[in-house]
Amino acid sequence: MRVTVEPTYDMSKVLGVDSFEVEDVATVAEAVEKARERVGDEFEKLSRVAAIAVNGVLVSHTKGMKTRLSDGDRISFVKAAAGG
Repeated sequence: MRVTVEPTYDMSKVLGVDSFEVEDVATVAEAVEKARERVGDEFEKLSRVAAIAVNGVLVSHTKGMKTRLSDGDRISFVKAAAGG
């Protein structure tokens, strides 16, 4: 199974790409671990302020990190923004 990971802007700068694919993942937790391996040491700092969404739905509204994935899903690290 292959899913696309869309990192935050800050993660993208470190990686040099806007998105990347990971394979052989069944849950959000497994995909996040693959992203952690790819980003490296800065992952914790860069992901600390980001929520995770699968196909546009925050995983906090589903089964969290245990959310099951399907082939072709898009996992996005979503950084909160506020304005006025």
